[in-house]
Amino acid sequence: MRISQDFAPTGPDAATTARRRPARGRAAAALTAAVAFALVLTGCGGGSDAAPKSASAKSSAGADRVEPLAGAPAPKLPVTVDSADGKKVTIDSTDRIVPLTGSLSEIVFTLGFGKQVVARDITATFEQAEKLPVVTRAHDVSAESVLSLKPTIVLADTTTGPSEAIDQIRDAGIPLLVVEPAKGLDDVGRRIDTVAEALGVPSAGTELKERTEKRIADVQKSIPDHTDGKKPRVAFLYLRGSASVYLLGGAESGASSLLEAAGAVDAGKESGLDKDFTAITSEALAKAAPDAILLMTKGFESVGGMDGLVKIPGIAETPAGMDRRVVTVDDGVLLNYGPRTDRVLTEIVEQLYAKGGKGQ
Repeated sequence: MRISQDFAPTGPDAATTARRRPARGRAAAALTAAVAFALVLTGCGGGSDAAPKSASAKSSAGADRVEPLAGAPAPKLPVTVDSADGKKVTIDSTDRIVPLTGSLSEIVFTLGFGKQVVARDITATFEQAEKLPVVTRAHDVSAESVLSLKPTIVLADTTTGPSEAIDQIRDAGIPLLVVEPAKGLDDVGRRIDTVAEALGVPSAGTELKERTEKRIADVQKSIPDHTDGKKPRVAFLYLRGSASVYLLGGAESGASSLLEAAGAVDAGKESGLDKDFTAITSEALAKAAPDAILLMTKGFESVGGMDGLVKIPGIAETPAGMDRRVVTVDDGVLLNYGPRTDRVLTEIVEQLYAKGGKGQ
């Protein structure tokens, strides 16, 4: 399972169980549940908000907004598209759109369909969507709430559930398209194309895809050379202090592609963690030996900022802990892999290679 802003609660006991069960099989299952549960927790702030050494005090991306393409697209409908769950879906109207994940909402708004969106997932936190009614937390879709809005198209991905809710929406005759989730930068264009085709604006999808890919490439050109010949090692940690969730990301965490695009080494992946997440231990951190730590902003706040972070066993002994060196990105955008991924990459690069940082 790749951690994503689109996962939702699976139960109130999942988070604490993840840290406490000794049996490996049960612990692995609980960890997966904990990730899903904790990711959409809101208001998880913790005590001190000490500023990270390499992080800017304010997001370099500016306001939490998406940037729609210039000009309103004119959909050519009806269209019939292939859904990721093997079904054919015919869409004949985009008048009332319900995206069931935050990342899909981001694509829809950026393609220029913001005025037609009538509801949102709790993870669609950007400014243009924030006043829309919340009808889902991705794994906790309210079919009744969705249907009450009389949508003409519903967009989901393979993480959306429960399946009974998806079936209920389809049984009501609503076109529902399931899109494969993104695992890395290579999936950004595919997701944009899929949504644009379903909305009847494939040319707008091509324009947005090219804009996004160009911006990502431009950010990569700004990465400074490593004067010592070594790439910085960065560990992605998923933290929710209030829920006792402390996880170290591996190859399937979803962050590897971003870190590698930023000219860094994913320390968890390179240390041999070939799955998604493992519970943080002093041994695992010593093996990863990160020069910097990548965190979601709320996760950083939830443990009490830098002062709380270094109290987690093993953190203070890593190069990153000793240098108090972290990179933080807003929860609602870090792993979306969509039209704002260039901004995410910019934030990582600017913080990781800040003046005096080890990346230079």
